[in-house]
Amino acid sequence: MSTDSHDAAAALGPSPNGTPPADGASISLGRVLWPLGLSLLVLGAIGYFTFEPEPFRRMVNELNGWLLAAAVGTVVLRVLFGGWRLHHVSHGRLGPAGGIRGQLAWDFFSNVTPSTIGGGPIAAAYLARDRGIPFGSATALILFSMLLDQFWFALSIPCILVAGFYFEIIPASLGATGAWTFTLYFLGLMVWVVIFSYATLFRPELLEKLADRVFRLRFLRRFHERALREMRQLRHRARILRSQSLGFYLKGFALTLATWLNRYVLVVFIIWSVYPDVDKVVTFLRSIALTLGSLILPTPGGSGGLEGLYALFMGPPLMPEALVAPTLLTWRVLGYYIFIALGAFLSTHGIHKSFRRMTASGDGSDGETEDPAASRTPALPKSEPAD
Repeated sequence: MSTDSHDAAAALGPSPNGTPPADGASISLGRVLWPLGLSLLVLGAIGYFTFEPEPFRRMVNELNGWLLAAAVGTVVLRVLFGGWRLHHVSHGRLGPAGGIRGQLAWDFFSNVTPSTIGGGPIAAAYLARDRGIPFGSATALILFSMLLDQFWFALSIPCILVAGFYFEIIPASLGATGAWTFTLYFLGLMVWVVIFSYATLFRPELLEKLADRVFRLRFLRRFHERALREMRQLRHRARILRSQSLGFYLKGFALTLATWLNRYVLVVFIIWSVYPDVDKVVTFLRSIALTLGSLILPTPGGSGGLEGLYALFMGPPLMPEALVAPTLLTWRVLGYYIFIALGAFLSTHGIHKSFRRMTASGDGSDGETEDPAASRTPALPKSEPAD
């Protein structure tokens, strides 16, 4: 887990012990707007070099509205399955509506934090504030969901590498050097995912040793004690995770698979709706490769980099050049911009809700205290209402 999780909790409202935050919220307007601006800037540059009005008009006249509606449907299903997964991981103590709100907030925070960090820690803080649950329980819930994502990455990478022998997943324009670079990256990512998943479940002390070394660096030293506290808590949560039944893991993985598949087919339906001759299988496989490649992008939500990867993976000869910018814009609106808008609304509503609870309690707290036992379990407190 990120060592910034305690900072995230303070940023979104009163801390677990009831202390109000110093500044109310760390997700400033500028932090949201600059990745949006970068995304639109790169999209505009791609459009400048690729867009041609006449071919685009011909394609639009043949637009298949049903396929475009299916693309919108994948976005809805992605949120529903993600919310269902949070509901499942909490053993039903987080209601369906609460799970959906949590998934939307998670997508939002992931889009305003670098891809290499992810929005999980801040999403845990949001769940704690939104549902009035102990921060430790919310952190464990998000941790298990992140672990399920890691399982999917560990499975999808070998599938992509094997499929690469039969389909042109890495664009030929990259040449042999580009193909080997992506292959080595995928292999390295798979090794890291396996090691991280194993260490999280069975050897959390390895992560504790790694954190101890990393956070002894001079510019990270001030986070050292906080990092070690997080790692020590991870040991308790790992024992709970290992105690879950096989059926619990299988259902969680099935919901994870459904969530990610809807992410991948979004771009397939978008391109298919304006270009019926597109190779659907290659587009789907390249969508997986594109998503995996975005995991190391340093910008929030992969802004700028994802647009470039899209033009690289989805451009000619997969589809006409004139369609690259319009389909890219549609893809980012449905998969990125809309989650920024929805998440901003939800997080702002959560902050106001937290402060209303604090004001109503009359003692400077939000009426919730951290239960040490609850902080060691991925399930939410039994007293939590189910919406």
